[in-house]
Formats: sequence, structure tokens, C-alpha cells
Amino acid sequence: MGTARKLLTAAGSVLLTLGVVTAAVPAVAQPAPGVASGPTAGTLGEQWTATHDGPQRYPGIHVQPDVPITMSDGVVLKADVYRPADAAGAPVDAKTPVIVNMTPYTKLLSRLANLALSVPGIEEPVMDFARSINETGTPFQGVADLVKTLSGGGIRTFAVDPQLVRSGYTQVVVDVRGTGFSQGIWQVFREREQQDTLEVIDWAAAQPFSAGSVGMNGVSYSAINQVQAAAKNPSALGAIFPVEPGADLLRDVVAPGGGVGVGFLPFWLAAIDGLKWVPDVRSMLRGEFDEQWLRDRMADPATFLDVFADAVTAPTVDAVQGDLRRLLDKDSTLRRDLQSHPERITVPTMVYGGWHDLFANSEPRIYNAIPLEPGTKQLIMGDGYHMTFGSGFGEPGAPPRLDVLQRAWFDHWLKGIDNGIETYGPVTMLQQGGEWISARGFPQPGMEYRRIYLDAAPSGTAPGSVHDGTLTPDGPGAPATLTAAPSLNTLCSRDAAEQTMGIVAAVEACGRDSRIAEKAALSFTSAPVAESTVISGPVNVHLNTVMDATDGYWTATLNDVAPDGKSTVLTSGQLVASLRAIDEEKSGYSPSGDIVDPHHVLSLDALEPVTPGQPTQLDVGLVATDAVLQPGHRLRVDVFASNFPKGLPPRPLLNASGLKPQHLVLDPASPSYVTVPTGRPIG
Repeated sequence: MGTARKLLTAAGSVLLTLGVVTAAVPAVAQPAPGVASGPTAGTLGEQWTATHDGPQRYPGIHVQPDVPITMSDGVVLKADVYRPADAAGAPVDAKTPVIVNMTPYTKLLSRLANLALSVPGIEEPVMDFARSINETGTPFQGVADLVKTLSGGGIRTFAVDPQLVRSGYTQVVVDVRGTGFSQGIWQVFREREQQDTLEVIDWAAAQPFSAGSVGMNGVSYSAINQVQAAAKNPSALGAIFPVEPGADLLRDVVAPGGGVGVGFLPFWLAAIDGLKWVPDVRSMLRGEFDEQWLRDRMADPATFLDVFADAVTAPTVDAVQGDLRRLLDKDSTLRRDLQSHPERITVPTMVYGGWHDLFANSEPRIYNAIPLEPGTKQLIMGDGYHMTFGSGFGEPGAPPRLDVLQRAWFDHWLKGIDNGIETYGPVTMLQQGGEWISARGFPQPGMEYRRIYLDAAPSGTAPGSVHDGTLTPDGPGAPATLTAAPSLNTLCSRDAAEQTMGIVAAVEACGRDSRIAEKAALSFTSAPVAESTVISGPVNVHLNTVMDATDGYWTATLNDVAPDGKSTVLTSGQLVASLRAIDEEKSGYSPSGDIVDPHHVLSLDALEPVTPGQPTQLDVGLVATDAVLQPGHRLRVDVFASNFPKGLPPRPLLNASGLKPQHLVLDPASPSYVTVPTGRPIG
């Protein structure tokens, strides 16, 4: 049955005839099929919301905590199983689809979130308060975005959705190996953890309460896990709903673009390594403490933190050892394990991401790589950060809440309900500088790559920058050499907000205005656009540079400058100069031959030290984006010589750069320019 379902899915068929849910489950009222209208999905969106929020088939939820699941190598994982229950709390006899969530954050968090959502009379007031906040355009807009995550349904996709369970699903939340209450050594996405996920899917499909069909959900780590699992095509897996997934984790986080930096990773790893030591108090009170759990924790007390110890202490590239060297070896097993293969996915997949999410580099790429018809695969991109997933969803003009979309997605693909979710999107985006839109694809059709040159002539729009230059489509201007120095100004920047998962964005002057960071930048600004101008796709900034050391760190941002001078970063990229080598086969080019999506090799074996004082050509790839410049707005490129905290290279590369000033050479014979995908000329 699983094979047949996958073949039908690949063709975009509706699974009405597969009998996924047995006769033991009462019939579900099916909304009249239709076509979703715009980002809100129109009447269908209202139906999905009413179906999710209305009375459900079963009145209760039965929770079975810490269910042991033994892996093929003998390691025992622990799972919380949430089943629909009758009014007395007893689990029902019906066989249901099973939704699996593999988490490293300890399933205790899901359990606590479920308890909070289950307190009578508390959920609606909290959601109403979050929805009532309207701080758009004020210094508190970033705070409002964080709070509105509560009302956008994202928390239920991270933890457990009680309404989903009561509607006739079983949710299984599993501590991945070496975390939470599970035994073993934490693998951090490696091959053994991926094998565990496949075995958990098989286990879920074979349980007496299971209808044999399995879906997967979850945020961030759990979303990455879904993409990895779906690429291996387990027969029982019928659909996934990854929220903020990555596919090339080195390129997404450790080395965004071509700039190696530790960013938020030490704090993230420390948090999980700390949580994995929280003991199972319940088992201790029963006298059933798992001594193997303790032995495993003692054998590996701080997983992967050795990478950062080596990054800080190794004085030279030759001294780099262990996982850090394997991470920067393009042919290593570790490197391969951190790369998913969405091109192998054959199950319906709805991807949610954000233009300033930690994994923004991968999210549109995952959608584009999946070999399914649009509708069977879908992409939703918000204008948010890692902690603001679903912020504002369910409000006028925005998509339905994430928990509503998740329910509709699983109802259609796991239960065969003809609710029209396959007609949504297929690409739903919050255009930066604009509104939510539906598109046929990403990048949007009709874009043309255009060169816009960096010119030293003043624009008169960036008086606070190190240099106020011009963006012009007419070709490079007079020769000039401009100098930028490493700075801490980027502590207040959109990249800092990204690395703190949105926390810095609570300060409006940092999250949505680059003028503080620009005090350390070379700025180049276009003339105002006369008409609304769409930018959609990856962006490349080509720089002609000179450095006083054998290495350097360059950052570039693409900004929307409002008539009042506010400079909002649309996208950014960074590059360690010695890692400038490009894999030409994996890079993207415009019809004219300009590189528009550079794929840097990112390997210690590919290091090319810079010759001090000599020109060095660099291509700084910026994360793909979708934005609209409103009439009167301008386009700006900012160039920095550092990007702390996002860009903090390992000590050997930092030593090579010497944190010296860096020079941008504007030479008509070897110009610097930005290549922008846009629907009309700019400048």
C-alpha cells in the first residue's frame, strides 16, 4: 500500500481510495472541494480553520510517557505517545495515522507545552492577547513579532497539537539518541540517527493503534530530521510538514555563504548538551532508573563542543583536528551526513521558512529540488526569524495558522480528505517591503539578472557610512580605493538578529534598520525607483578587493532604503577570502554568464591564501530572497570587513586576516558590481 501511495503522490493524486483510515474511525465531514484563493486560501482557509478549531471526534487525550523503542543496535529510545481518548481518558480502539516528531530538546518540553495548552480557559485569552497586538511601524514591532508566534499556531507544530490528536491522530514524540531520556550518544544528524528515524517510522506503522500510515512534523532540528528521513523513502511515510528545515547544514549555519563563523552554535549545542543531563525523575521515584542512560552521558558529556574548542585553540590550519577538520573536508562522512537530499523525496511536503531564518539558504532550495508537482509540494516563506515561525499567521491577509495548515495537510494526504489543500500556493511568500502573495514558483517568473555597478560618487543618502557611494547601471565610474575596518557595529544588525533567532530584532533599530551597522560600512545606493520593482531569487556581489594580510572576511548586504532614510536589509552574504574557490558545476549563472549563485567549495584543501597588496576577485553570494521596492525607495549594497557575531572564523583564519583594514578597489577595468534578479531596471 505504501508503494502505491507514493506513486500516486508523485503524480499529484488525491488519496481517496487507499483506505488509510480503517472503518473503526467514524467518518469525517468533508468540506466541499475548491480552489484556494490567495495567501489566505479564501473560503477554503476558513473551512480548514473551522475544522481544526471546532468540536473534534474524540473528547480526550491519553498520554503514555516514556514508551521504550529498541533500535537495531540495542539502544533504547524513549517516546511519549499521545492517543485520542474517550471522556474518561481511556484510549480509543480506532486505528489512526501516526505523526512522528524526533526531537533533541527533550520531549519534556512538548509535554509541558501540551499541559499548558490543556489548562481550561487559558489558551484563548493568551491567543487573543497575541492577536490584539499591533505595533507595526513602532520601536516595539520586533517584540510584537515574537509575541505573535503564540497566536500563529507555530507552538503546536513544535510540540503536540491537542486538536490534531482529538481529531483522530496519534502523535509520537521521541527523544533522539543521546538526548532527553533516550540512551546512546547524541549523533547530531549523523547516519545512525537517520537510521533510528527510519526504525521509529516502522515501529509507529506497526503498532496496534496505527492505521499503517505515518506523517512527520516538528520545527528546526525535527524539520531537518524529516527531510533526511523522507529522502530515504520509508514505505510507511505518507507526508511531512517541516517547519524551518535545513538541507546543507554546514553551508546554512557554520559557513553561511562562504564565510565560516561559529555564530549561535556554541550556545545551541551547550543548551542541548545541558538538557540531555536532565534525569528521568519519574523512573527514579519508581526505583527504575536507567543506568545505561547515565553511562552514555558520562561517556559523551558534551557532544560536538570539541569542534569549538579546536576552533578557538588551533593556531594554524595544519593544527586543526577532529570534527572541525572533518567538517571542513568536503569528502568526509560527517560532511555528507549533514547534507540532505530533497531531490529524492517522493512524499507530499509542505515547507515553511523565513527570509531571515537560520536555514533561509536551504528552504527554497528544498522546495525546488523535490521532484513532485506543485501543490503536492508547497513552500511558505515569511519575513521572520527562527523564533518567530508562524508569527501573524491567521490574521487578515496572512496564511492560515501553521497548526491549521498542518492539520489540513495531513487530513488530505494521510486520510484522503478532499479539502483542497493541494490547490494552495504552491509558493506563498511575504514579500519584503510588500504583502503576502501567491506565486507559481520561486524565483518568480519574469525576472532578469541585471548588473548594477558600485561607484565611489556620493549618493547623498548614507551620511553615516564610512563611504557614501552610488549604485548605477551605467557602468563603473572613476577609479577609487575605499577602506573598511573590522568593527563591532554589526552587533546591532539583522544578521545579529538572525543569529540570536530573532531576539536582537526586539530592538527595532537593529532588526529592521541598518543605519547603526552602516557606520562601519561602505554603502552604495541607487536612484529611487519610479515604479514598484520586484526582486526575486539569489543575489551575487562581485568585489575587487585588496587586503593587507593573507586573508580577510567580507560581508555584503542588499538593502531597501525608504525615503526617510531607513535602511532595511533584504538579504546578506559573507565570504572568507581564502575560501573563495567556487564549484562551477554547482553554481548558478545568468544568461550573460555572470555568476549569480556561487557555490563555494568550503574545504581546507581548497584554501587559497591572499597575496597582500594584490587585487583579489571575490563573489559574495547573498541568500535568495523575494522583495518589492516601492516607488521612491532605493536599493543599497553595504560592504563590511567583518560581521560579528555571525562571522567569527576559527582562530587559524582569524590569525591570517590579522583583523586588519580591507580595501575595495573600484577599477573600471575590473569593476565591482551586484547582480540582481529583478523585473525592471534599477538605478
